[in-house]
Amino acid sequence: MKPVYQEPEDEKAFTTKMASANDSRQQQAQKDAADQNFDYMFKLLIIGNSSVGKTSFLFRYADDSFTSAFVSTVGIDFKVKTVYRNDKRVKLQIWDTAGQERYRTITTAYYRGAMGFLLMYDITNQDSFNAVQDWATQIKTYSWDNAQVILVGNKCDLEDDRLVPAEEGQRLADELGFQFFEASAKDNINVKQVFERLVDVICEKMNESMDGEPSPMANHRAPTLQDTPPDNQGGCSC
Repeated sequence: MKPVYQEPEDEKAFTTKMASANDSRQQQAQKDAADQNFDYMFKLLIIGNSSVGKTSFLFRYADDSFTSAFVSTVGIDFKVKTVYRNDKRVKLQIWDTAGQERYRTITTAYYRGAMGFLLMYDITNQDSFNAVQDWATQIKTYSWDNAQVILVGNKCDLEDDRLVPAEEGQRLADELGFQFFEASAKDNINVKQVFERLVDVICEKMNESMDGEPSPMANHRAPTLQDTPPDNQGGCSC
């Protein structure tokens, strides 16, 4: 008789602990969503292969900090950042997902309800770029149809080690119908701009859905996000 594989006790304990931690994060996210002190709340996900810099990117945006000592994310984690878009308070719930295959079932469960994705690869890692198509397929499979996606080539500060030309990133983004940025969490290049653009695109699509016609915002430079309440400004269609 073929022996039945039994998961080692230490791995069982690890899996249970990870599931419990993810449940706690989900409960905290739900509690945060219950706080109604905002006009809009957008759930965003950062996805991509392991070690492309997703956690560093999130910490740079949310806390304006960077360290090279990050270890691989276990399961999923999130941060909350509130920004102001004209007179609207927008709460961003940003989920940082693990890139390893073993966590894929857990992380894809969080795609539901996400309004935007940052699909990230490392410009010094060809495999991470080659995997973009698979990640895009997962977005299409597990998220809602109108989720917005920006393709991000991270670590553009490492120009001497570049393996993926910017032109290749732009070409792939065009094929997939995504917008494209190269960025660096370490040197704080295009980090804020990526999130600003993603929120702007989400707002534009919201307006199109409500109005039944393209938003005029699509043809004009969108107002930028701010970390503090603005002075009295004109209304925002977002």
